[in-house]
Amino acid sequence: MLRNEGDRLRRVVVCAPRREYFNVADLRAHNIVEVADPDSTRRQHDALKALMTQCGCEVIDVPELTGHPNSVFTRDVALCAPAGYVKLRMGLPSRRGEEEWMAQALESLGEPCAGEITAPGTVEGGDVILAGEVAFVGLSARTNRQGVRQISHILGRMGYEVRIAPLSPSTLHIGGMMSAVGPDRILYIPDIFPQDYFRGFRTIEVPQLGPSSGNVICLGKDEVIANAAENAETTRILEDAGVKVQGVDLSEFRKGAGGPSCLILPVERG
Repeated sequence: MLRNEGDRLRRVVVCAPRREYFNVADLRAHNIVEVADPDSTRRQHDALKALMTQCGCEVIDVPELTGHPNSVFTRDVALCAPAGYVKLRMGLPSRRGEEEWMAQALESLGEPCAGEITAPGTVEGGDVILAGEVAFVGLSARTNRQGVRQISHILGRMGYEVRIAPLSPSTLHIGGMMSAVGPDRILYIPDIFPQDYFRGFRTIEVPQLGPSSGNVICLGKDEVIANAAENAETTRILEDAGVKVQGVDLSEFRKGAGGPSCLILPVERG
């Protein structure tokens, strides 16, 4: 069960980059900046898995989906919530098909399906952050208005207050601009979100120095994993605010336009 992204991380689904992440014929179609180095990428992913395991999290590694280099970014394909998982519908056309792949993996773990996004709606998991009684949702190039209406209805039935933030076309997902760092504490980039968007939460502001300056993996209250290759300023600000930061070099995944949280699908927290 997962209600709050700020709770202790207990179980995640990842997809280790074995072959497909490097098998990219059309970079633009897959929104990949450049092909990553296989050996470095695998070492970085192994280091991330090892750190989460050391922190008491069960890490479930599913095989890549053939023909889908972005399947390594498991966060986007489904949303795990209190009533089960929501089967999403990808906004990037080249990722369509990953939804069923992940649904099968989650159902093999005993996760029930609590809803589904249907055409013409699109919702990607990087645009939804659950924070206790509030669901933060990004209206983006990847998550459209029809998708926002559908996910708002699904999460509303679970008792969430849905807060929607329209994002600029240059912002891939809301998850690059904000992250939970505890049950009632949010890390965010200013001048992105509507006024009072974070009412009821304690906040930490960080400057936008890169596309994922606000993107970290919450391990539990005031403990996170950050990309050591690019988030030095975010790390400094978090540590000054009393947050323990575990740094992992994830630079090879920036080549695929992904930040730390993109690499995990949280299944259980608490």
